[in-house]
Amino acid sequence: MMSDDSLIVKATVKETLGDRIRSIANQLEQEKNLQIKATSRILGAAAQISENHDRLINEVVEMVEEDLEQASQTQDVEMVTIKQLKQQFKTLNQAKAHFNIKTKSWVALADKLNGQKAIPDASPDEIPVLQRLDQIEGEIKAFRTDLKQALNLLDLILKRVS
Repeated sequence: MMSDDSLIVKATVKETLGDRIRSIANQLEQEKNLQIKATSRILGAAAQISENHDRLINEVVEMVEEDLEQASQTQDVEMVTIKQLKQQFKTLNQAKAHFNIKTKSWVALADKLNGQKAIPDASPDEIPVLQRLDQIEGEIKAFRTDLKQALNLLDLILKRVS
């Protein structure tokens, strides 16, 4: 027969074991909730990065469309040839005076005239195309870095969960 002391010891061990199991269950529940919050934040950040990426792509598309439109308008302008200049003006000096350009030859005059027509007038506050592309490229690189960090965090969370 068992003594009363052995029953008390067994009861205490069972309570302690039960308490430990409840404590571990509570800890797992807290970790699960923390992982859900972290995953939610990461997915929110990834969604924001995706939206920003789409916005940048749209900006690039608009910029390229503008540039193509300007290029097509420029191509619509007929280039001046030396032959046309010589037919229109009797001498090089007359042609230079008419266009108010200083040159030493018909070729240089035609080049200058064609160069002027090929370059559209830009207001000083416009950002040149290459600078705009560099700026967009920098933003895309920053988004890639952010996305890589978010994906790494998500990967770590998934490894801990599984």
